[in-house]
Amino acid sequence: MKNVILKSASPRRVELLKGMGVSFIQKSFDIDESMDMNKTPEENVKMVALKKAMVNKEEYNDYIQIGCDTIVCLDNQIFGKPKDEIDARRILNILSGKTHKVISGLAVIYNNKIYNTYVTSFVTFKKLNDIDIDNYIKSGECYGKAGAYAIQGIGRCLIEKYEGSLNNIIGLPTEKLKEILGEINGVEN
Repeated sequence: MKNVILKSASPRRVELLKGMGVSFIQKSFDIDESMDMNKTPEENVKMVALKKAMVNKEEYNDYIQIGCDTIVCLDNQIFGKPKDEIDARRILNILSGKTHKVISGLAVIYNNKIYNTYVTSFVTFKKLNDIDIDNYIKSGECYGKAGAYAIQGIGRCLIEKYEGSLNNIIGLPTEKLKEILGEINGVEN
């Protein structure tokens, strides 16, 4: 396996990549993650993932460079990380009782070859009442998470069901990444 760099501050992505048995270094960089409202959620998440992978590209030119971004989307409205308790409550109320998409953009760069794709999973929330939402917000788990929840944590109690890749919902589409890494490692040297 060639050298790999994960360009992310997410402990969840680190854990998922370790779970794939990949040796890597982790670096995070500040980038503009704002979305272009003239583009689809899928185009936006691919764009942000590519921005992450491209940061300091030349410095890590002999590495497989990975960037990823995950969003929650309902009716083409994108829900990022909540700004505060009021925003978390608003997001959880909107998602309550509905099925939304979790879309991860994935960008992998190696030797000037760029893979840029996305993976979509679906999550259906239980119908939540104010007590459910209050208790979840009090846990603090909603902060720093797209859609104001973490399916891998106590947020699982908010979920009725999901379809697709669980790892994608957590924040890294490992199945697609494994496919891309296999192609890179099978082709070169």
